[in-house]
Amino acid sequence: MHIGIAGNIGSGKTTLTKLLAKRYGWTPSYEAVKDNPYLSDYYSNIKRWAFPMEVFYLKERFRDLLEIARSPKTIVQDRTIFEGVYVFATNNHLMGNLDDRDFETYMELFESMMTRVSYPRLLVYLRSSLPHLVKNIENRGRSYEQEIPIDYLEGLNRLYDDFVMKKYKGRTIVVDVDNLDFEHRPEDFRKISDQIGAELYGLFSNNE
Repeated sequence: MHIGIAGNIGSGKTTLTKLLAKRYGWTPSYEAVKDNPYLSDYYSNIKRWAFPMEVFYLKERFRDLLEIARSPKTIVQDRTIFEGVYVFATNNHLMGNLDDRDFETYMELFESMMTRVSYPRLLVYLRSSLPHLVKNIENRGRSYEQEIPIDYLEGLNRLYDDFVMKKYKGRTIVVDVDNLDFEHRPEDFRKISDQIGAELYGLFSNNE
């Protein structure tokens, strides 16, 4: 079984992935962004290197999906191929870093890949306001994230909503995380895990 955790930068995807893996005995899967050989070139010349960088990520995420499909274990995945396509690659297209021809080729490649794999059993979308994202990013203090422009995060938030509400064809639940601290408050984590359990196993009623 495959469960995907989706959400903008700073929404708490990695934290929730770890907590769910521990709670249910699932196997966590994390994206290895540091192994992308195009990253340094991309940041030095975004428009020149956006297409090969996005294709590399697509290839890696597709490989992850194939491995998940073959695994007998239940996998909880921090960020999915769908976000890479409908949020991050789409954002590069909207910003002019991918021209129409390259983006059309990229989408055709993605659609061909999707004939070989299935959607996750459940996608959990951690929906967050911009102030909440900014606060979380500041608190965790990763140097490379401190320079992220506010309008970039805002654009990603709009694309995440559009992706989950309009483009994604699988089963989803939306968790508004602004007033939750599931890392430090067990009752908040329990709310989320109960909701996920209800969707997957029918263990709880919607009134609990």
